[in-house]
Amino acid sequence: MSGKKGMKKYPAGIREEVVSRIRAGESQRALSQEYGISRWAIHCWLKESVLPKTRGRKPAKTLAEYKYENKRLKM
Repeated sequence: MSGKKGMKKYPAGIREEVVSRIRAGESQRALSQEYGISRWAIHCWLKESVLPKTRGRKPAKTLAEYKYENKRLKM
């Protein structure tokens, strides 16, 4: 999310360090005050690292699966 108008862009190293320290058990509030980063930014970093970065396609079906589905739909 960083990079939008009005938002600071933090180096990837700081982001990774903050996220890893939160996962280790430190509080978001303490790290927010220590680094001078908003809690909302930290919250977004945590969500970002959990969600996949790209949308994937479903694996292609085999010909046998298409034939089976076609037969089932014709019934």
